[in-house]
Amino acid sequence: MSRHSPVLTLLLALSTVFIVISLIAYSQISFEAAVRGLKIWWEVVFPSTLPFIVLSEVLMGLGVVHFVGVLLEPLMRPLFNVPGTGGFVLAMGFSSGYPVAAKLTTRLRLQGNVTKAEGERLVSFTTTGDPLFVMGAVAIGFFHSEQMGIILALTHYLSAVLMGVIYRFHAPFAITSAPLEKNSLPLPLRALQAMHRARIRDGRPFGKLMGEAVQSALNTLLMIGGFIIVFSVLIQLFSTIHLTQIISTLLSIILGPFGFPPAFSQAIVAGLFEVTLGAQAASIVPDEVSLVWKAAIASAVLSWGGLSVHAQVASILSETDIRVAPYLIARALHALLAAILTFVFWGPLATVSSWFMEKAVPVFVHVKSEIPATSWWETLLLSGGIAIGVGAILVCTSLTLSRMNRSKTR
Repeated sequence: MSRHSPVLTLLLALSTVFIVISLIAYSQISFEAAVRGLKIWWEVVFPSTLPFIVLSEVLMGLGVVHFVGVLLEPLMRPLFNVPGTGGFVLAMGFSSGYPVAAKLTTRLRLQGNVTKAEGERLVSFTTTGDPLFVMGAVAIGFFHSEQMGIILALTHYLSAVLMGVIYRFHAPFAITSAPLEKNSLPLPLRALQAMHRARIRDGRPFGKLMGEAVQSALNTLLMIGGFIIVFSVLIQLFSTIHLTQIISTLLSIILGPFGFPPAFSQAIVAGLFEVTLGAQAASIVPDEVSLVWKAAIASAVLSWGGLSVHAQVASILSETDIRVAPYLIARALHALLAAILTFVFWGPLATVSSWFMEKAVPVFVHVKSEIPATSWWETLLLSGGIAIGVGAILVCTSLTLSRMNRSKTR
């Protein structure tokens, strides 16, 4: 159905009127849900995301993206069919979580560093949850198991990389960005040269650069906060009017004949809208359901991200010509790949964990513990360390590939 279709316009108008009436009828419930959404944004999302968006904007203004682009060109282009600057988005996206990758991809597109098709590929596989959320909040907070964090993190990020390899074939005949010019200088010196030239072209004093970075980050976070509050209210309203229960029942009827545990239908419906609620719902499924199924559903929910995140990404990408449809298809495929990899790696990881974790509880046993309290600066240090680690791995691999290509041409 076309977005200009009058039928679609009518459906959207009727849906909005229905939501307004529900807000009026359940005003107290809506207010409490909005307060919960505001609390999540202010206490979790705002302090953990603001530094990354500000620093990423500053790094782009200083030309660090061009430095990384030259270093990672030998890796990112053949593997993911995106320019080397995509490595910066990959490292920051994996370490800071959604929707930072969409913000950085938008900036690269507006600056002309990536084409439309390359932007669609890039945002599709770099939009992930951050490690602290995956291993801390979900694994330890919901499943009360450190070992669960290993399986969730591995399947989540490995399936994202596989998505990048698959999506390199997206829009195969589309225009690609021009490859970087090569000269006789070694790769690190060429990277420094590109960074210096980019800094000169930008020309903004550092004070102005920092101020504009903070302003851009605040605008983005206000938008994210609005979506979090709106979806918090919508999810609570849908639950109050039993819409989620109806969808859950229909889903269990449809998936039941395929051997899918009916108890997970509620988790899938919750995860369809919001990733945290979906992961929590998967963790509290009755104990008679196998834990590997719980891990698979939780991994799929993490990779899907939820409509709340998708709305944030769509709003950010609206500044460019990058389409949202390829991103949504990628999220569904990412969820499917993550669930499949969970079943594939469950046995081997269980064996390895039992060998190396002597003081740990038996493999993936559900043991109750408290979620560790983490301050904003600990979150920043952990995520920053992961970003540096991912970047270092990418740079080392790229340098190795560059040397191999240079030795072949001699």
